[in-house]
Amino acid sequence: MVDKQRVIPLIVATALFMENMDSTVIATSLPAIAADIGTSPLTLKLAITSYLLSLAVFIPASGWTADRFGARLVFAIAVGVFMVGSVGCALSTSVTDFVFARILQGMGGAMMTPVGRLVLLRSVDKSALVNAMAWVTVPALIGPVIGPPLGGFITTYASWHWIFLINIPIGLLGIFMALRFIDPIKSEEREPFDLYGMVLAGIGLAGIAFGLSVAGLNLLPWSTVVALVVGGSISMTFYVLHARRTGSPVLDFSLLKLPTLRAAILGGFMFRLGIGALPFLLPLLMQIGFGLSPFKSGLVTFGSSLGAMGMKALAARIIRAFGFRNLMTMNAIISAVFLAACALFTVTTPLLIIMIILVVGGFFRSLEFTAINTVAYAEVETIQMSRATTLVSVNQQLAVSAGVAVGAASVETTMWLSHVNELNASVFAPAFIVVALTSAASSWFFWQMPDDAGHEISGRKAVEISSRKGADKGAAKAAVKAATEDTQDVRDQRLG
Repeated sequence: MVDKQRVIPLIVATALFMENMDSTVIATSLPAIAADIGTSPLTLKLAITSYLLSLAVFIPASGWTADRFGARLVFAIAVGVFMVGSVGCALSTSVTDFVFARILQGMGGAMMTPVGRLVLLRSVDKSALVNAMAWVTVPALIGPVIGPPLGGFITTYASWHWIFLINIPIGLLGIFMALRFIDPIKSEEREPFDLYGMVLAGIGLAGIAFGLSVAGLNLLPWSTVVALVVGGSISMTFYVLHARRTGSPVLDFSLLKLPTLRAAILGGFMFRLGIGALPFLLPLLMQIGFGLSPFKSGLVTFGSSLGAMGMKALAARIIRAFGFRNLMTMNAIISAVFLAACALFTVTTPLLIIMIILVVGGFFRSLEFTAINTVAYAEVETIQMSRATTLVSVNQQLAVSAGVAVGAASVETTMWLSHVNELNASVFAPAFIVVALTSAASSWFFWQMPDDAGHEISGRKAVEISSRKGADKGAAKAAVKAATEDTQDVRDQRLG
C-alpha cells in the first residue's frame, strides 16, 4: 500500500506532464510546422486551438465515463488516445490532418486530467493526499515553462516531428504502470448519461474557452471573439437551468454548497486566472522586451519550476502547521506579491535577481496550487467524487484561458493608452500588476472557509487535540494511523 501511494501520484503526474508540455511546446515550433505542411503560421495557430475546443467539449463527460467503465481503464485508454493523436500530428501533411489529430489529442487530454485526479483520490488514503497532490501539481507548473525552450531545441537540432513522438515512450510507460498498480475500482451506482446537458455544456465551454484563448492575440476579429464568449455564456445559462431539473447532470453545480469545494472553485479560479497569465507574459517580456533568445528565456523562466519542485517535500508539513484556511489566505497574497514583482523587471535587472524571484515565487505558487487541489475534495463523498473532479477540471481550463485573455488585454490597453504601436518592456508592467491583484483577490474566498476546513486531510486538528491533552507524539501518530486504517477498510470494501 505504501508503494502504491508513492507510485500512483507519479503515474498521474507523468500523464499530466505529457499533456501540459505538449500544449505549450508547439508554440516555438509553429513556423517550422507551418512551412513543412504548406500553410501560414496564423492559420496553423487557429488549427492548434482545436485542441482547446476538444478539451472543453469532452471534459464534462469524463466523470460519467469513469464511473461507467472504471477510472483505471478510462485513464489508460485516454493516454492511448492522446498517443494516437500525437502520432497523427507527427504524420500530418496538411492543415486538415493536423486539426483532426489535435482534436483526437484533446479527446484524450479531456479524460486524462479529471480521470487521473479521480484515480488518485480513489487510490490514495486521505492521510497521504497532500503529498500526492504535491507531486501531481508539479507537472502543471513545469510543462508550460520548459515547453517553449524544449520545442525550440528539438526544432533546431532535430525535427519538429519529435515534439509529438516523444510522447510515445512516456505514454506507453504510463499505460503499463496504470494497469499494473491502479486498482480497478468502479462506481456501484449506474447513472443515465445526460446527453442534452453534455451538448449544452460542451457548446458553452467551447465558446467561452476558445473565445478567451484567442482574445487579444489578433487571430480573430473582436466581434467574433465577443460572439463566441456571449454565445458560450448563453449556452451555459441554458445548461444551468437544465441541470436543476436533472438528477445526474454532467456538471453538478450543487456541489458548490460544500464550503471547501466552493472556495477551491471560486477562489481557485481567481488565483489561477492571475497565475495562468504568467507563462504568457513572462516569455514575451524576456524575448521581445529584453531581447533574449527563446532558449535563454526558457532557462530563466524555468526558475519558477525549480521552486515548485522544492515545495513538494514541505507541503504536508506546512499545511499541517497552519491549516488550510490560514495558509491559503496568506499564501495567496504572498504569491501575488511575487507575481507583481515581475513588474519591476527591466533590461538592466540582473538575471540572477530575476531567477531568485521566480524560484521563491514558484515555491509559494506551487504550495497554493497543492492546497487548492487538495482541500477541494475534503468534504466530497465517495459517490460524488467523479462529479467533483469534472467540475474542478472545467474550472481550471476556463481559468487558464481567462488568464491569457486578461494578460493580453492588459498589454493591449497599456499600448493604447501609451500610444505605442509595438511591444516593448514598458507595456508589460501594468499587466503583471493587474493579474497579481486578481490573484490576491482569491484570498477573500479562502478566508470564508471554516477554521477547521480539511482537517481530516491535513491532520492539523488531531495534532492540536493531542497537544492540548499533553499527549506525546505517539498519540498523534496513532490518530493518523487509525484514520488511515478506516479509509483503507472502506476502500477494500469497494474492491470486494
